[in-house]
Amino acid sequence: MIGISETLVGHLIELRSRLLNSALALLLIFLCLFPWAADLYSLLAQPMLAKLPQGGQMIATDVTTPFFVPLKVAMMAAFLIALPYMLYQIWRFVAPGLYTQEKRMVLPLVVASTLLFYSGMAFAYFAVFPVVFGFITASAPQGVAVMTDIDKYLSFVIGMFMAFGIAFQVPVAVVLLVRIGFVTVQKLREIRSYVIVAAFVIGAIFTPPDIVSQFMLAIPLWLLYEAGIVVAAWTGAPSKPS
Repeated sequence: MIGISETLVGHLIELRSRLLNSALALLLIFLCLFPWAADLYSLLAQPMLAKLPQGGQMIATDVTTPFFVPLKVAMMAAFLIALPYMLYQIWRFVAPGLYTQEKRMVLPLVVASTLLFYSGMAFAYFAVFPVVFGFITASAPQGVAVMTDIDKYLSFVIGMFMAFGIAFQVPVAVVLLVRIGFVTVQKLREIRSYVIVAAFVIGAIFTPPDIVSQFMLAIPLWLLYEAGIVVAAWTGAPSKPS
């Protein structure tokens, strides 16, 4: 009993150390980015600003918004920069309890998941936002000035980042489901048509109501699903005979 208690205390101390390291890294990066918080927001808002009509601008409807919104952007940027180190701390904590085969599977999946999340955000920023904001501004009725509140814009952008970041996790989810034996590669190929339909439904739900932006989420979802099947088959995952 004493041995179990000592082991538990040791794990808790280790967990506290890993969490503290992660928090310090996040705080340090945030403090470094804080002087450029306004510039970071301007960079985030560039896709919208580029599509506003001549003389259009963003507005702040609350007294504290001009201060806190750039602060939130700096914190979000700090989290994204610190994320690999934070995941490394989590890995150092859980790795001793994993078997060698589990380590071989988990570490590549974590790295791939992180890179795919970044890729999803980049795709949203560089490819989707210009199309979406162009559609929104072009849809404004005659005589209506498009002036978005900066706090609402940030909420919209974060939502889109999360949607595309999570959507880009499809290959990881596919590979993981196959590796744990929940589904086979052959079955994934058989349900391809249903997945394509689901991808377009998701695109319709999580994007503005224009067909182009819906396709820009649905098509990557489908292609990533196909990529997951290829990787799962390549890694030697079990498959039912044709």
